[in-house]
Amino acid sequence: MKIIAGNSNRPLAEAVAAYLNLPLSKASIRRFADMEVFVEIHDNMRGEDVFIIQSTSYPANDNLMELLVIIDAVRRASARRITAVIPYFGYARQDRKPGPRTPISAKLVANLITEAGADRVLTLDLHAGQIQGFFDIPTDNLYAAPIVAKDIQDRFESDNLMFVSPDVGGVIRARAVARRLNADLAIVDKRRERAGVSEVMHIIGDVEGRRCILIDDIVDSAGTLCNAANALKEQGAESVMAYVTHGVLSGGAVARVSSSALDTLVTTDTILATEAMRVSDSIRRLTIAPLMAEAMRRISDESSVSSLWD
Repeated sequence: MKIIAGNSNRPLAEAVAAYLNLPLSKASIRRFADMEVFVEIHDNMRGEDVFIIQSTSYPANDNLMELLVIIDAVRRASARRITAVIPYFGYARQDRKPGPRTPISAKLVANLITEAGADRVLTLDLHAGQIQGFFDIPTDNLYAAPIVAKDIQDRFESDNLMFVSPDVGGVIRARAVARRLNADLAIVDKRRERAGVSEVMHIIGDVEGRRCILIDDIVDSAGTLCNAANALKEQGAESVMAYVTHGVLSGGAVARVSSSALDTLVTTDTILATEAMRVSDSIRRLTIAPLMAEAMRRISDESSVSSLWD
């Protein structure tokens, strides 16, 4: 079993390797003067079960290309099996045609990863479950719900908790956490006029006097979460916090979170934290390294992965 780390999230790869008590394979992954990606693997890969850890987060195109070139290098080095470990799968929000003459970019990226030579994909909390079907190779989609539920259970009494989905599409995700803690569920009915801009229409459920916890998979501009938090406070919520798997937090998102009605935003470390995230008092991070590492071990051992979230 060999582990190769791309440049997108080196600390997470090091934490995974430490959990598995394995060294990261030696590799040179750098850029030419014109920013072309160059990869050279220094360890022997012949006949090995190789795991490449690389999130396709910002800069998404550079990190995606880096992943593809690493896969190709390992394939040409005669690896027995190549698993692309993608903690955050970029382009996942483009999983269908929202209008005429638009691409399904998630399917395109799946094709690129497959054609590059990956034999398997391991990822976490895909934006849409059907993206698994875009791949023609085995794809394991892990869930952060057990990690989120345990953190909430360790910190709060469950009597007054109300889990909230920030939109109708995320109800299944929020319900999965609520069911684990035997708590109630509310839904934010929102309208999205265009990408990155949303407006809260109604709150479905009685949130007055409740400690509300928003559950989502991706926070990018943070507009949806902040608008939902403000609406919940207006409806009488005692407090509002959010648990989100992938903290993209682009542009002024961190400042937006800090100035909103959100008490705390909790994300995982699927994406490398920016300096603004690290110094913010409003943002806390959970590690998914043990979950990813255990899944990798089970894939290598040919044992069950699905039992991880039973």
